[in-house]
Amino acid sequence: MSLFRLPLLAALMAASCIGNAQTAGGVDAHFSWFRYEGRSLDGGMPDAKHFVNPIVAGYAPDPSLTQVGKDYYLVTSSFAHFPGLPIYHSTDLVNWSQVGNAIDRPAQLDFRGLQVSDGMMAPDISYRDGIYYIVSTFRRNFVITASNPAGPWSDPYWLDVEGIDPSIFWNSEDGKAYIVNNGPPEGAPHYPGHRVIWLQEFDPETHTMVGERVPLVGGGEHPPSIFWAEGPHLFKRNGYYYLLAAAGGTKPHERHSELVFRSRNLKGPYEAYAGNPILSQLDLPTDREHPVESAGHAKFVQTPNGGWWAAFLAARPYAPQLYNTGRETFLLPVTWKDDWPTILPAGRALPLVVERPELPHAARPAMPLNGDYGYTDEFNGPALKFGWMSIRSDGTPRYTLQNGDLVLRPSTPLGDPSAVPSFVGRKQAHAQAEASTAMRFTPAADGERAGLAAVQSDQSWLFFGIQRIGGSPMLVLAERDGERAPRSGRVLASRKLPGTLVQPVRLRLAFDAGRVSAMYALDDGRWKSLKKDLDASFLSTKKAGGFVGTVIGLYNAVQP
Repeated sequence: MSLFRLPLLAALMAASCIGNAQTAGGVDAHFSWFRYEGRSLDGGMPDAKHFVNPIVAGYAPDPSLTQVGKDYYLVTSSFAHFPGLPIYHSTDLVNWSQVGNAIDRPAQLDFRGLQVSDGMMAPDISYRDGIYYIVSTFRRNFVITASNPAGPWSDPYWLDVEGIDPSIFWNSEDGKAYIVNNGPPEGAPHYPGHRVIWLQEFDPETHTMVGERVPLVGGGEHPPSIFWAEGPHLFKRNGYYYLLAAAGGTKPHERHSELVFRSRNLKGPYEAYAGNPILSQLDLPTDREHPVESAGHAKFVQTPNGGWWAAFLAARPYAPQLYNTGRETFLLPVTWKDDWPTILPAGRALPLVVERPELPHAARPAMPLNGDYGYTDEFNGPALKFGWMSIRSDGTPRYTLQNGDLVLRPSTPLGDPSAVPSFVGRKQAHAQAEASTAMRFTPAADGERAGLAAVQSDQSWLFFGIQRIGGSPMLVLAERDGERAPRSGRVLASRKLPGTLVQPVRLRLAFDAGRVSAMYALDDGRWKSLKKDLDASFLSTKKAGGFVGTVIGLYNAVQP
């Protein structure tokens, strides 16, 4: 698997060894490996002619993709996780591998003060004349460029354009580039959720906006289906300009769907398709088998044989509106009738097993991103593999890779948006998932804790590991389930460790939909239960809030 190529990580590798020595803020934790096993609740098993949705499982929202020859590249939102804006590559639209991160240097963006679900959202990737472009929103709108999608990507060029969710349209008619995005209307909004899709010329040479902004949709009328419009994309086909836009909001209880408009002229007027929405899972029974929710935020791509495909976000709940895995990237074919596109006819449940695109089949990668899969990271490379992420970044080294161990320095606890915790994790990609590790850690003072953590937000997380309490090292399972919960979490279960313990201690968190169990193994190697069948739905997007999915990983902190 490819490795991070970050200047920061190179500096980490060159840093002096931090060993097991106690520092002013606690002691280091050594992790020998991290193992993940994931299974989907639907159990879909495609044959050679079919693939299984989602194509990027787990937290991978707001997908945008572009085609360059036989290669397809996809980027998704990453909010306050670092490195961010993951770049995926495929040649068949089904098997994807991560090849880079567009945000891989702390100096590119200032993460200070961001909650987990703040930060980088709704990126759009495109290609023109040997250069790749990503436009996105991070407090403001920006564009970054690269000659290779794997990176390195430039520092941001900040755009003087109001609103969010920009995308670039390269117009073959006039040879110009345009940015389309959603923003507030001029003057007071006419109704709740009133947003306007705006168009403005973009100069790719100077990375600046040119001329006046033009409203395309939502400028004054009150179409009831366009409230909270977002994620717009423009493309041209058969003499029509088509505008895609999601609507209805993206939170679990909201009515997310995808709409399409068209015009013979770039600047409109645009007419709404009478068959809107062209993608939705609204008004379907909530008790249907293996439901999919919140489908929308689509972008189209055309294959060489003329087929059209849509990548979009959706979520797989284990109960109505409850999912810990976040919004994921799905793929479906687009059908055309009377020069109008449809992704999924009204009233039809989104299929999880779909006939493959007519493209040469690529081999399933060693590290798959869809279907059931597992992996073990033994930390035996010079840098962490793609897929690992932290919460925010300030450029300060918090871990090293030493002799097959990930050595994690202690830092501030979870829950402080102004700080960066010593946490590195990978997304939970399945409703049924197990994450385990082997750790050597001997806390020297009360409050020091290290182990596994499952994090949905700064205020919603689960910790399982070793903590010193009352002068004794203890196995502790603790949770924080919202802003009103204690900052250090509530202890759900604990056990005093034997004084003759020979480390490492093995830890395992096992998730089964909305339940979780914590297991451990000591000197004899036998797995034992600390606590079974606890409610884990507080890690769902609905209860925790925000826009991400659960990230499970390794953690070291000193509790106050």
